[in-house]
Amino acid sequence: MRIAILCHLHHPIAEPFQGGTESHTAMLADELVRRGHDVTLFAKEGSRTSAALHPLVPSDFEFVFAATPLVRRQQAGFLAEASQHSLDLIAAGDWDVVINNSLSSLPYRALRDRPMMTVLHTPPTLADVNALLDAPGWSPSPLHSYVAVSPRNARAWAPRLPGVLSIPNGIPLERWQVDVPREEGLAVWAARITPEKGLHLAIPAAREAGFRMRVAGPIADPRYFTEEIEPLLGGDVEYVGHLGHDALPAFYASGSVFVASPIWEEPFGLSVVEALASGTPVATLPHGAVPELVAPGAGTVLGLVRPAAGAVAVDDRPVSLAAAIRVAAAVDPAVARAQAARFSLEGMIDAYETELERLLERRRDGVASVQGRVRRADARGDRSRHAADAPVLVDSVGGGEGRLIAVGL
Repeated sequence: MRIAILCHLHHPIAEPFQGGTESHTAMLADELVRRGHDVTLFAKEGSRTSAALHPLVPSDFEFVFAATPLVRRQQAGFLAEASQHSLDLIAAGDWDVVINNSLSSLPYRALRDRPMMTVLHTPPTLADVNALLDAPGWSPSPLHSYVAVSPRNARAWAPRLPGVLSIPNGIPLERWQVDVPREEGLAVWAARITPEKGLHLAIPAAREAGFRMRVAGPIADPRYFTEEIEPLLGGDVEYVGHLGHDALPAFYASGSVFVASPIWEEPFGLSVVEALASGTPVATLPHGAVPELVAPGAGTVLGLVRPAAGAVAVDDRPVSLAAAIRVAAAVDPAVARAQAARFSLEGMIDAYETELERLLERRRDGVASVQGRVRRADARGDRSRHAADAPVLVDSVGGGEGRLIAVGL
């Protein structure tokens, strides 16, 4: 297949990745190329990929979240123009399918007549996407499908989008299986350092549990880091910087427990699966999809949800997370690895390919249906309007299925 991949443009798709979405995009593009597909990645300059790269934004562009409202609008307008350029190229090109890994509403509208699979990497909190989906008269294209990265996230999007599938994120499991001594009494934490990732709760929880802690990740919110995290560092808590995939496997494997502390509806938790694949069990706060990753079919033990691969705190208090840390640290590393095996890159791409083929078949069926109506109309001698002149409208029906309606044929 000829596949175009759209991604959001704040950061290049390159190591060290800014977050899980960038990592997912890189793995997706490279694995599709490895499988023989012709892939073009529309991304920020400086991205590293085995796909053909079409840069849209210069590498020195930086979206400044702390800027004034006027500057933020100007920045958003620049990114929208860059995104629209990619959509114009795709609309005029001959790609078979599109994978929408962006966080923009523009592809929903501009590519209605193109087979497109949108991967929902966030909860339904994107203002411009929600505004489009909630607009009177808007309906989804039958050539589009929607894939959430977890069952939890699929349920969150279901009221707004039809037939949302759940295809969990996957990782190349072998990359994370390293032979590194496990340090007893060491907790590790890795994520973007922003308030919603809850590092300000994880550090006191580790101390309450009697664990040392090492922290890794990009400082995505400098003010939060300076005001709330830096005062907590020192002694038994060390910030080791923003690590790439060459250093992260050993970082995860060195810990006796990985701490996940989301205080928002975390849609997946790629670092959680990476840690499990490294043999490190997980202690987490009870938000979003992370409990689904570590606690399938969990039971309750001593007020904690105790899954095979870790423990889920009963609430957001550091003392509750500390209790989960103690429980999770006792889990056998082999059990953590077995849980991670459910989230392979190969399985994710297999499911994506199946969905992309389904979209292509839907487009072929729709074109054949319209062409059949044209032939029947011509046989009746009704040549007053030709197929090339008649508008084709898209209509959605229940369950995510759709039909093409040829007007005037």
